[in-house]
Amino acid sequence: MPRYQQIARQLKTAIEKGELKPGTRLPSSRTWSQELGVSRSTVENAYAELVAQGWLTRRGQAGTFVSEQLRLETSPATPAVFAGENDTPQLFQMGLPALDLFPRDIWARVMGRRLRTQTRFDLAVGDVCGERLLRQAIVDYLRVSRSIECLPEQVFITSGYAASMMLILRTLAKPGEGMWVEDPGFPLIRPVVAQESVVLMPVAADADGLDVSAGIRDYPQARFALLTPAHQSPLGVALSLARRHQLLEWADRAQAWIIEDDYDSEFRYHGKPLPPLKSLDAPQRVIYAGTFSKSLFPALRTAWLVVPLTQVAHFRQQAALTACSVPVLWQQTLADFMRDGHFWRHLKRMRQHYAQRRQWMDSALTEQGFSVVPQEGGIQLVIAVAGDDNALVRKANQAGLAVQALSRWRITSTGQGGILLSFTNIRSAEMAQQAAYQLRLALT
Repeated sequence: MPRYQQIARQLKTAIEKGELKPGTRLPSSRTWSQELGVSRSTVENAYAELVAQGWLTRRGQAGTFVSEQLRLETSPATPAVFAGENDTPQLFQMGLPALDLFPRDIWARVMGRRLRTQTRFDLAVGDVCGERLLRQAIVDYLRVSRSIECLPEQVFITSGYAASMMLILRTLAKPGEGMWVEDPGFPLIRPVVAQESVVLMPVAADADGLDVSAGIRDYPQARFALLTPAHQSPLGVALSLARRHQLLEWADRAQAWIIEDDYDSEFRYHGKPLPPLKSLDAPQRVIYAGTFSKSLFPALRTAWLVVPLTQVAHFRQQAALTACSVPVLWQQTLADFMRDGHFWRHLKRMRQHYAQRRQWMDSALTEQGFSVVPQEGGIQLVIAVAGDDNALVRKANQAGLAVQALSRWRITSTGQGGILLSFTNIRSAEMAQQAAYQLRLALT
């Protein structure tokens, strides 16, 4: 057994026996590495494993502590399960970027500079559509990275993907109108759409992405189409160029709206990505939605929309009813972060690390006998499984592993079962091997 696993096991045993009480602060990795005569990274790996399992929790500069919310089962053979902690990610937790890679020192410096240079006018409520400085920074970024030409007036800042969807539907939708959604597709947005009295119309996704012909055949009256063309969630395929043109032609002919969710297009590791639908949008029927949750950090709670010029006034009227809830200081800091080049450098670093972490996780899972579905990019993996993926996922969840069942992302479509998991917070090959082993152990 690797040395870091020995240390992790010793700590786990001490917690189980009550020798380390909940809330106990552990020695720093530097101190303990000197005491044990091992490298600091060995201790860090041991801590990281127990944090991922829910035994320990980190509190920033305060240090590492025994979790106070850990729930232990009565049977000594049953491992601890994660009991709703919010401050540390679970192993394989999806939707999270690599929290260890975010340049917190740079962010703090940029925000500190903003605080020092703010005027009294910056303390007032900002533009209901978002700070123009940030909207211009997004325009500049999209022009270079995604070949999207737009004006700051077309950009609307929101407090997240759900808020963006609500703004779109409250501006454009009428009760009872229908929306194509990918099947399988992101399940957490469905209640938001239904809440706005818009009818969900599931359209199957295959190796070429959303089946546009099937959508036209089954739901010709649809008013909206919501899809992830750059990297279909969760299958990881890209919408083919032929289907992109077919979709745009349908939207123009039916006077329908396409909502392009470009949630992780920054993370592609092989080949050149196809252009976004928005860059091909001659008929001006595409609303482009992006977020900083995956590229920076979720707690930022900042997303954006790019809407057609013809709809700017309508969107602004709707935005004025609730105003932008993202604090002005955060928006200004983010704009400076982008304009100073930190955002580009951060994305470049993340792509390099994600490619490595993905490879670590892919190799480790393959060594454990899992069948990993090939994908060109993204921040999650799909393991193909036979049989009931829900039953397998329940076993893994009980062992503290935050994997998800592919079938739970389906509405009506059928297909092979799968296990969805993220690799973004896997920080070493050893951690990947241990994680894959834990998953195999949980499923046997």
